Amino acid sequence: MVCGGALLLPMGATFAAAQEASSGDKVDLGALTEIKNEAFNRSQVMENLFFISEVYGPRVNNSRNHRAAAEWAMKQLKEWGLTNVHLEKWGPFGDGWQIKKYYGALESPAYASLIGFPLAWTPGTNGPVTAEAVLAPLHSQEDFAKYKGKLKGKIVLIFDPRELALHTEAEAHRLTDEEVAARTKTPDPSQTGFFPRRPGAATPRPGEYTPATLSTAAPTGRVLRNQVNAFLKEEGVAVALTPGYNGDGGTVFASYGGSQDPKDPVGPPMAAITPEQYNRICRLIEHGMTPKLTFDIETEYQKDDQMGFNVIGEIPGTSKADEVVMVGGHFDSWQGGTGATDNGTGSAVAMEAVRILAALHKPMARTVRVALWGGEEQGLYGSLAYVQRHFAPRDTMKKTPEYDKLDVYLNDDSGSGKFRAVSALGNAQLAAIFESWIAPIKDLGIDSAVGLTAGPQREPGGTDSTSFSWIGLNGVGFMQDPLEYGTRTHHSNMDLYDRVQKGDVMQGAMIEAWFAYNAATRAEMLPRIETPGPVEKK
Repeated sequence: MVCGGALLLPMGATFAAAQEASSGDKVDLGALTEIKNEAFNRSQVMENLFFISEVYGPRVNNSRNHRAAAEWAMKQLKEWGLTNVHLEKWGPFGDGWQIKKYYGALESPAYASLIGFPLAWTPGTNGPVTAEAVLAPLHSQEDFAKYKGKLKGKIVLIFDPRELALHTEAEAHRLTDEEVAARTKTPDPSQTGFFPRRPGAATPRPGEYTPATLSTAAPTGRVLRNQVNAFLKEEGVAVALTPGYNGDGGTVFASYGGSQDPKDPVGPPMAAITPEQYNRICRLIEHGMTPKLTFDIETEYQKDDQMGFNVIGEIPGTSKADEVVMVGGHFDSWQGGTGATDNGTGSAVAMEAVRILAALHKPMARTVRVALWGGEEQGLYGSLAYVQRHFAPRDTMKKTPEYDKLDVYLNDDSGSGKFRAVSALGNAQLAAIFESWIAPIKDLGIDSAVGLTAGPQREPGGTDSTSFSWIGLNGVGFMQDPLEYGTRTHHSNMDLYDRVQKGDVMQGAMIEAWFAYNAATRAEMLPRIETPGPVEKK
């Protein structure tokens, strides 16, 4: 997940009860019992996650791991009886990349193994490199002249030391009922965004180069990365180091260092290390010492096939097979961990949801389609391309025949946490329907909600459901318990299988299957948000 989400607002209890009778659905409790039984007594969600994260993680987009994971997922979907299972290419992405080897150490004045990992799309060292460490913070292009001619053959710390604070609260958190209620109350309508900003560096000023800038997919961040990489390469830097943009205590948050675009400058090898160790090296330098470091980094660029792809599979509908209900999450990840919570859980839940439905052999009028998106971490590339190809290009909003046949897309991309609420995109009718679906499963911890503002997403961002709502389709996400997502696992070296809570993802898969089943079997398609007008391409 990149970041972001939809604002949520609860239906009042009295209003919800009144609306349920007139606007909600009469649900099939027999089907619910079967779905629960399959989801809780024969669950395969953690087995899915094992292969996605433990066997094939990490899955940097278009890397060999990512492609191998996609082949596994397609094989699994076919074994469960899904049809039309295929890789759907969405256009040129660029090089794949993954780590083959990482070793880092402080050699003098005393040995210490350095916790960290290479930054994506940066090269290896071509064997062990031992060199002096130099502190040369690069805040902007204006700093280049200060260090020109002084960095050749050095291991360069390119950011200031990070000031660390004592942790006085638990890293993990489950939302209380009161917090869920507070988060789903109407906030100031002039404010936008739902998820709080994750802890980390302050927002950089225009033109400032920070660890946060290094890890952004925004065009400004890419320009700054290219400028810094070209300068460091020209100066002959042996290795560049960063403390990561968030985390401490052995947890390192980092992603980009270079670019998947082969036309962009390739800098020197780059790695992020835990800030305590980064700061130690800085202090040694500031005290007039000359610490020596060793790095041995091997990375692999996948250049054989530069086309991005999504994984697609279907459970065919019966009487309304041309109408489609979709579930999904992004399949790519960053390289620090194995991509377990971002977004192995969302992919495993989506796969488990369609497995549950396929295992029941209950006829559903509409087709249920699963999509495992590529390129989400770089800017929602896979889902944006898919919705504009299949449904409507945003610049013209000229609808394809498929546009009016897409009922809803259900997205999971907020880590391992239990589903606690669902967005209804500000549509009161949709909220009332969701209320009726949730009523018999409230004991699982989920409450109903509607989005604050009706209408399409103003721009896509944060996660793949916004690619749908951006063109006026029902792209729906779930609010989840945050757990350790922002404090430990998101884009970090601790994004690992053991941080996933089994009961939570079992609950999420069951709810996603239940929502998809209800959407696929109800008499009419779900009510829609408004269709936006065309916008000019930027």
